[in-house]
Amino acid sequence: MKEKLYIGIDPGMAGGIAVLGRQVVVDIMVMPATPADILDTLRQFSNLASSESWDVVACLEDVGKGMPGQSSSATAKFARHCGHLEMALLSLGITTVTVTPQKWQRMYQLGRSSEHTKTEWKNRLKAKAQQLFPQQLKNITLKTADALLIAEYARKNNL
Repeated sequence: MKEKLYIGIDPGMAGGIAVLGRQVVVDIMVMPATPADILDTLRQFSNLASSESWDVVACLEDVGKGMPGQSSSATAKFARHCGHLEMALLSLGITTVTVTPQKWQRMYQLGRSSEHTKTEWKNRLKAKAQQLFPQQLKNITLKTADALLIAEYARKNNL
């Protein structure tokens, strides 16, 4: 039976990447700063993806049309950044699935984001990640919590 790795990606520049195995947290990191850094970071998992003993899947948050209230230039910058992530995953041969924030967040039963301020909601997500992964407390930040929860969503749903 193949070993499986789940890469959760929160694509914002203030987002992160988390990698889970079946039983362990492999890595948690803030979003790399440049397209070359993104490629280099994800490359470490591409050798596993191309081997016959590993099944690697990336679960990329699909945020659709950008963030409400963003300027058109900020939306374009965000879209380019998402394209860099998608192209890096494609070029490295890492299978990628997308999931909307509403879908992965529903699994954690934290209510609806619209019922909270942005800060309150982000702190609820961080607290949930800390609850699920208490051994990783020092690595879970507002930048990495979503990526970890996305990776856990992928693992629980065996994507």
